[in-house]
Parts: sequence; structure tokens; C-alpha cells
Amino acid sequence: MSERNLSSGTRSAWDEADERFRPLTPSEAAVFRADNPQLSPWRVIVVQAAVGGVVALLAWLLGGGREHAWSALYGAVTAVVPGALLARGMTSRLSSLSPVASAFSVMLWETVKIGATVALLVAAPQVVRPLSWPALLAALAACVSVYWFALLWRSGRKS
Repeated sequence: MSERNLSSGTRSAWDEADERFRPLTPSEAAVFRADNPQLSPWRVIVVQAAVGGVVALLAWLLGGGREHAWSALYGAVTAVVPGALLARGMTSRLSSLSPVASAFSVMLWETVKIGATVALLVAAPQVVRPLSWPALLAALAACVSVYWFALLWRSGRKS
């Protein structure tokens, strides 16, 4: 919207939206919370670990042997451990003190998660010998995919 329209008294859609906004009553908020339950980040972490275990088992059973199984397990660790750090940081009391603290907490713990993931990937050749990068990356991709399925679980609850 141009300056001329604002100064001539033309109202924007934002102004109209503000007038239509009505805070929820406590009973309406309770109904909303019941219809939209929160998904625990710890449930997502547990499912990620289970998916990593299944991928490692498949890597071993499909002829890859120990080398591929250990590599796949380490790939799962590169997703699960940083995810657990993020979940722990985001569910702490300090992260819910205020909106500013919550926003800072999200940025801080996501940075920690990314740093931990990179560090684990850099250390992989020294920790897992011999290392199978395809098995490691397949398990990592499978575990990270759980985040997308968590969104489906969440949207599936509403119907």
C-alpha cells in the first residue's frame, strides 16, 4: 500500500484483521488444547532411535555385515543425540520464561544441534572403522525423515 493511500484514510487488511480478532475464553482455550494436543519431542527422539536401529539391522541382514551395521548405527546417533540436545534445551524451564527467552532458546539450541551433528559427522572416520558412508548417510536420512512423519502424526490427530 502506498503512502498516499494510507494518508488519505484508506484502511489496510491488517487493520480489519485486528478488529476481527477476539481472544479465546478459558473454556474455548481448553477445547482448543484438547483438539490440538502437543506432540512430545521425546516421542520423536524415541522413534528416530527405533528407525536407526531398524536401518542398522537391515544393513547387517542385507549382506553389509558389521561394518555397515555399525556405520548405520553411528548415522542414527548423528541424528538422535543432537535431536535429544535440542529437545532437552527446548523443554527446560528457562526456555519458557518469556517470548524473548523462547526465541533465543530456539536459536541457541538449534545452533547446538547443528554443531553437534557436524562434529559427529567429522569424527565419524575416526570413531567407526571401517566406515561405510552410504550406510551412515542412509540411517541419518531415515532418522531425519522422522521429523516429517511427526508433522503427519500431528495433522492426523485433527481429523
